[in-house]
Amino acid sequence: MSKLKSIRYRDAGVDIDEADRAVDAIKKMARSTFSPRVLTDIGTFGACYSLSGWKKPVLISSVDGVGTKLKVAFMSGRHDTIGEDLVNHCVNDIAVQGAVPLYFMDYFSVGKLQASTAEAVVSGIARGCRANGCALIGGETAEMPGLYAAGEYDLAGMIVGVAERSRLITGRKIRAGDMLLGLPSTGLHTNGYSLARYLLFDLAGYTVDFHLPELDMTVGEALLQVHRSYLKPLRALAQAGILKGAAHITGGGITDNTPRILPAGLAVTIETSAWPVLPVFELLRRIGNIPLDDWRRTFNLGIGMIFAVAAKDAARAQRILKKHGEVAYPVGTVVKHKPGQPLVEYR
Repeated sequence: MSKLKSIRYRDAGVDIDEADRAVDAIKKMARSTFSPRVLTDIGTFGACYSLSGWKKPVLISSVDGVGTKLKVAFMSGRHDTIGEDLVNHCVNDIAVQGAVPLYFMDYFSVGKLQASTAEAVVSGIARGCRANGCALIGGETAEMPGLYAAGEYDLAGMIVGVAERSRLITGRKIRAGDMLLGLPSTGLHTNGYSLARYLLFDLAGYTVDFHLPELDMTVGEALLQVHRSYLKPLRALAQAGILKGAAHITGGGITDNTPRILPAGLAVTIETSAWPVLPVFELLRRIGNIPLDDWRRTFNLGIGMIFAVAAKDAARAQRILKKHGEVAYPVGTVVKHKPGQPLVEYR
């Protein structure tokens, strides 16, 4: 009878030593985001955060990913911005309800772990957390052989924020006649990548390194533009007491996201000439001859956040936003909804 060979976890595809190297790097980056309210270090079974200084706190949370933008990161070999995309997306999703971000947790899952890739991804997460005043207090790094293609991984995040109950931004006070102000996006942000990849790589035959003269950057650079955070300008309007509602323009575009903040019986008209559509969206539409309605429901078209304010406060809101380096476009108006008509009408 032959002697049975000793089998280690590494033989099954899981390298604990590589995981330890990744965790050591992650600990250092996570600690750079800590505030005095973080009570535990990275590596404990559960992360502890002290909530104090609030009268009637409401916790607001969100879980999200970055979609198939990950595929562009794999193709380009650049992994240091995708985590920042994730944090900013999550921050925006809770900020529109009035939340100040408290802490963030990530889930990074891969077939074969490379500490350098994990470190690059988490460096973006840590950078996003620091910029938004949010602590990276924990997460999960999972190595699962056979589940992912070589060189690929999945990434998701969970954020928790807090708001005073009396200061929640609900949209309930939005009325017909209110103005909609739009803030510019940096590009696709984290939505529409399945269509964009098909158009640019499969249909047009571009590579990530192909230089696009109309954008003055490569395809990869255009698609990896960081999903920006709107926390600071949003908080500025909220603190001024003039923000009635805010819509984060993600999947579904202006068409599907703006109605999410409207009380029953209201609709909006959008002035399409009010802002410059980013060249990348014009390029995508031209390559695919995309129907107009589909184009508007797939991409943000250059507007990443919409604020609703009273008409009388619009000029003041624009001044406040300008002080924060923002160009606020008057993209539309709230109107009464007519039965049988769409909730969003483009003009």
